[in-house]
Amino acid sequence: MPIITLTTDFGTKDHFVGAVKGAIYSELNTAVVVDISHEIDAFNIAETAYVLNNSYKSFPDGTIHIIGVDSEFNVENKHIALLLDKHYFICADNGVIAMIASKIKPEEIVEITIHNAFSSSFPVLDIFVKVACHIARGGKLNLIGEPITDFKINVELSPIVNKEQTEIKGNVIYVDHYGNLITNITKALFNDISHNRPFEIKARNYTFTKIHNCYSDFVNFNIPKANRNDDGEKLALFNSAGFLEIATYRSNLNSVGGASSLLGLKYRDNIILNFY
Repeated sequence: MPIITLTTDFGTKDHFVGAVKGAIYSELNTAVVVDISHEIDAFNIAETAYVLNNSYKSFPDGTIHIIGVDSEFNVENKHIALLLDKHYFICADNGVIAMIASKIKPEEIVEITIHNAFSSSFPVLDIFVKVACHIARGGKLNLIGEPITDFKINVELSPIVNKEQTEIKGNVIYVDHYGNLITNITKALFNDISHNRPFEIKARNYTFTKIHNCYSDFVNFNIPKANRNDDGEKLALFNSAGFLEIATYRSNLNSVGGASSLLGLKYRDNIILNFY
């Protein structure tokens, strides 16, 4: 059974997600449709890429991923379908694929050209579903589009290293459910620049001088739990996806708070890493 995933900024209040699923099942009733997320911030390409990049690899090879974020079709926002890392992706050419494919070159890319065959004011429903079901039936990409070799690169949210290599200027690209702040500074970039030098991380008015291995590795478990007051402690770590994260231990936005609320930081805000 073909697997088709959905990642959108549609939310769950409106009819959009239900309509897309219904269209898939009407077109291909053997499909398995999986929701990755419908709570992406509106038009947030960096967040889309982060969520999808950290989930698609868990699916079997051949899975088809529909990306319904910033998907309106126009002369500056063409639609593409591609085979990447043995997975298929269908999306607008808005920079999201460049962030997913930063280390893996797509095996095949086409610019989708079937728009004239369908009246489309809702491209995820009218176009992306048709393409996904075509692929799921074993259809070739070159039957729904023209081969291309490139896609848009979104450099707006790439970390910047100064000429002296004493500073990395990054940005918050995602705020998770716990209020933790994920940046675009990777562990690989940090290792390339650090050369074991002392460093400090500036997150607004707060400074970190250590990067932890996990959320709890600063806790002294020799102290009885009743005598510890660790909840809400701020820390920096490289998360499981390899990105620098500013977090709070056992964060809860309704009680002890999270890094986003305690530090007053949000999407696109700067995180500065200085080496000495």
